[in-house]
Order: sequence, then structure tokens, then C-alpha cells
Amino acid sequence: MVRSTAAPAGDPFDALGDPNRRAIVEILGSGGRSVQELADALPISRPAVSRHLRLLKRAGLVREEPAGTRRIYRLHDEGIEAVRVYLEQVWGDAAARFSLLASNTQGKRRPR
Repeated sequence: MVRSTAAPAGDPFDALGDPNRRAIVEILGSGGRSVQELADALPISRPAVSRHLRLLKRAGLVREEPAGTRRIYRLHDEGIEAVRVYLEQVWGDAAARFSLLASNTQGKRRPR
């Protein structure tokens, strides 16, 4: 397998803005699937699934592997990791502060 070091052409957050693409990512989280398997699990057509997969692939979130006459789509670990790192950078400090605040106020009553 050849790995590309080029940056994805699309924005992963734009790609994840569509509920059907989020559903595809969720399904692929449990393992690789063909276009037909994805279409069978979703309320959209096979051509629509293919269009969504192209966008997810362009955004670096999905990769495809040939398997005979089919292509199997899987989450692209590096793309998913880049999104996780970004979210952790943006929200990590805020989440840590919230957790600290929540643990320090647990059990305390607010004055009436």
C-alpha cells in the first residue's frame, strides 16, 4: 500500500457537515464496507453514497482499497487522527477547565 504525504484537498469539517457523510463515517468506524453495503445501511442511493465517499476521500477521512471488482472503503487513520488532534487543541483546555470547575463545585449548594 502506498501512503500519500500530500495534504487532503478538502476540509474534513466541511465533509462532516452533512448528516449522511457523518453516518458513513460512523458505519466505517466498525470496519470497511463496499458502496453497496453502505447504500443498504442508509436511506440514500448508491450513486449518492459514491458522491459522499468521494468528498470524504478528498477530505482525507476515507480511503479505498481494491478487492476484486469492488472497492472497500475504510476510515483513513491519519485523517481521523488529524481531526482529533485539532479538536483536542481547540477544546482540550476548555474541557479541562470545565472538568476542574465541575469537580470543585460538586456537592456545593448555590446560595438562594
